Amino acid sequence: MTLTRPYSTSLRLLAIPTLATTILCALTVTGTAAEGWISLFNGKDLDGWTPKIRGYESGDNFAQTFRVENGAICVRYDGYQKEFKNRFGHLFYKQPYSNYILRAEYRFVGEQLPDGPGWAVRNSGLMLQCQAPETMTKDQEFPVSIEVQLLGGDGKGDRSTVNLCTPGTHVVMQDKLITQHCTNSRSKTFHGDQWVVAEVEVHGNGKFIHRVNGETVLEYEKPQLDPGDADAKRLLAHDSTVMLYGGYISLQSESHPVEFRKVELKPLPE
Repeated sequence: MTLTRPYSTSLRLLAIPTLATTILCALTVTGTAAEGWISLFNGKDLDGWTPKIRGYESGDNFAQTFRVENGAICVRYDGYQKEFKNRFGHLFYKQPYSNYILRAEYRFVGEQLPDGPGWAVRNSGLMLQCQAPETMTKDQEFPVSIEVQLLGGDGKGDRSTVNLCTPGTHVVMQDKLITQHCTNSRSKTFHGDQWVVAEVEVHGNGKFIHRVNGETVLEYEKPQLDPGDADAKRLLAHDSTVMLYGGYISLQSESHPVEFRKVELKPLPE
């Protein structure tokens, strides 16, 4: 559900470096936990995550679109017979959050499917304040949410990342209601298959702060449902207010292969 208020809802010579590596990894994990970070991805499988792909019911991971390879959540299309057919997909974490910092490392790899939309080349997203996957209609393309748009450079021009897009929603920026679908951040362009760290600080219905590799690139506040959007209207029939105070988190599939190496969350006080 999208939360509104009020809404209830492995030779011995190798042993020493191997041991050292193990200890280092353990210290790193312990240090991260001590700082309050929670790993939403266990590095092994998709336990705790639910796929919702357009044209399929919630929980149906068509063609294993979402899978784990080499310790990363990967979006792959080898089972699509080279036809995307607008089968946009989202992988939802099991529980909603309201106040937190979300941090994910991502990179784009390979080539887009031939019939994918032009705008979806090296394009994915972190969807926040999402409605629950089971509340999406079978043919719904995107969850009503706040999208942290992840873009990769084309090797030539400028293309910012960790932008804002608003499927079924609006936000306020500098005291003005923003109704355009996407707003670019101030980030630099990241070409090739380099890993990028995207971070978003979320304060319920308050301030949202986007960061790229630790640098603040965009800020806004007051996420809310768009009463003119058909999918948002369905939610408004059940929710008592337009304003969004929390919701689910999902990772996006938009026709270009992408990988997420880490997905971590740090809860914040209400």
